[in-house]
Amino acid sequence: MTTLWPRLEPLLARVQKPARYIGCEDGAYVAPWSSSRVAWLLAYPDAYEVGLPNQGLQILYEILNDSPDALAERTYAPWPDMEALMRERRIPLFSVDNHRAAGEFDVLAFNLSAELVYTNVLNCIDLAGAPVRAEARDESHPLIAAGGHCTFNPEPLADYVDFFVIGDGEEAVSEANAVIRDWKASGRNPGTRPGVLRELSHVPGVYVPSMYEAAYDGPRLVGVTPRYSDVPEVVEKRTVADLAQWDYPRRQLVPLTEVVHDRLNVEIFRGCTRGCRFCQAGMITRPVRERPAEQVRRMVSEGLARTGYDEVALTSLSSADYSGIDSVVEGIIDDPACSGQVSVSLPSLRVDAFTVGIASQIQKVRRTGLTFAPEGGTWRIRQVINKLIREEDLYGAVESAFSQGWSRVKLYFLTGLPTETDEDTLGIGELARNCVAVGRQHGRASVTASVGGFVPKPQTPFQWFGQDTVGELRRKVDLLRDSTRKDKGVTLRWHDPRASLAEGLASRGDRRVGRVIEHVWRAGGIFQEWTEYFNLSLWEEAMAAEGLSFDWYVHRDRDPDEVLAWDHISAGLHRDFLWGDWQDALAAAGVPDCRWTPCYDCGACTGYGLEHVVASAVAPAGGSQGTNQDLSSGHIVPVRLVGRRAPAPAAVV
Repeated sequence: MTTLWPRLEPLLARVQKPARYIGCEDGAYVAPWSSSRVAWLLAYPDAYEVGLPNQGLQILYEILNDSPDALAERTYAPWPDMEALMRERRIPLFSVDNHRAAGEFDVLAFNLSAELVYTNVLNCIDLAGAPVRAEARDESHPLIAAGGHCTFNPEPLADYVDFFVIGDGEEAVSEANAVIRDWKASGRNPGTRPGVLRELSHVPGVYVPSMYEAAYDGPRLVGVTPRYSDVPEVVEKRTVADLAQWDYPRRQLVPLTEVVHDRLNVEIFRGCTRGCRFCQAGMITRPVRERPAEQVRRMVSEGLARTGYDEVALTSLSSADYSGIDSVVEGIIDDPACSGQVSVSLPSLRVDAFTVGIASQIQKVRRTGLTFAPEGGTWRIRQVINKLIREEDLYGAVESAFSQGWSRVKLYFLTGLPTETDEDTLGIGELARNCVAVGRQHGRASVTASVGGFVPKPQTPFQWFGQDTVGELRRKVDLLRDSTRKDKGVTLRWHDPRASLAEGLASRGDRRVGRVIEHVWRAGGIFQEWTEYFNLSLWEEAMAAEGLSFDWYVHRDRDPDEVLAWDHISAGLHRDFLWGDWQDALAAAGVPDCRWTPCYDCGACTGYGLEHVVASAVAPAGGSQGTNQDLSSGHIVPVRLVGRRAPAPAAVV
């Protein structure tokens, strides 16, 4: 095995945070290199401290290394100081596990969690020594792959990535590996790259852009259609139906340096039934699949024993909705093996599912940070976005927190939402002020209100919405800042509206936007997720150079019959369901959580042999706890997936 370590080691004293590049983490694999195994280099296109905790990458890392036909190592985007030295010394992108050059791997696979990392993707491909455009690569270059939430609109990177895995990767990665293994065994002969890509397009959930042709009529996209009859017209996402069969990661990586989310992370369920219209993750990860409680407890106890962490995060889109979450948290904290020294955090807390019981449990050892996400400042706008929590829900959750000894709470909001008025914007400040007042009944209290500019995402009801301009987002932030300037105990923070514009472009762009991303990268635009490196002028210059308009891609409402860039990618949701939900949003009509109502026929559960379970009475006050019981009789009430979408009520109590 060749290694670049002798060339890299002398550079470490000249860069920030050299621990980013040395590997040696507890839990890392030293996979035996073999010509009979497909070698994957799994890349997170951001800094090491951001990418290392990523659960998706760690899961695939273990699955591939557990396979007799594969091996996997990891890489992260080198920070600009290291990149400059690498280019100066002609050192290619390398794995942190064995410091092997990226060009020696069969597959370079990226996790795409945010759109503004796209320029880093191109930078990493270039550092790997491969042409950035897929059409220029041959059999001597690694196949470039990508997965993650951003792949539900893969078109901006369609000219650069050879294949995308849409949805859950646990099963799909092994099936793709088998295709590549056979190609590798055949000798990867000249001229065979198109053939292996065509074969990959037959794997369910795998999208191969070169097998499709995009057609345009002026600025309007006409369609993205297969070039061959054996290539699917629509690529359906992959869904792991039973999380109990995939208890990964079993060997969570423990870094040698500080990283974000530096704790044991255990995923307790995937999916969400809440139906927040702005939330892409909640839409594309349906249906809800819970991990068995006993497996959660085992993963926690074994993970803590192996890693030495004293904090565990129970992760999901809405962790307090997990069935029996109180008993799970209590069991972890009271487990004698944890010696009473382990704290539990629930990173995604629903205001209407947070109780005094949960608060008292998670603060027994140490008070972890508490963040609630009301998202909207008024009940009206929360009905628009289907975040159906009332003011009393928020104040009750805050009361629970402050009564149990917390003195600081963070609230997250969006601005620039559909139909938003200045009254809705000012409501953010009003909620923050009132939360401080609730807290001061128990002593010192402060609230940080964090405001992000809303970016409409593909595969959601808001995919047809025209995003607010930078100027309008700034006006709303200024309005809110002026209204809270004199409020003691309230701290206001906001996301740069200029970055929201670039994110909106990359989020809903078609293949033509790929050339814009390439233009930004060639002009030096890397780490665009980072405030110190983001540069809107690069994006504006790139759009002008490509003859494209921000207004067309970002700020206009889409027509109901318009072809969207991601129409050939299915998240399992019916288009008429999403359109109907968009119309309900415009009417400010909320739709209850589908676990408590008849099926809306969104399409997510179809084909998985799942039953839709509803309660025959109203949902409990304070939100459902995932009990799925008839509240009057205590009986489970299964209802088959039948019928059409139920009409939305004008208001939900």
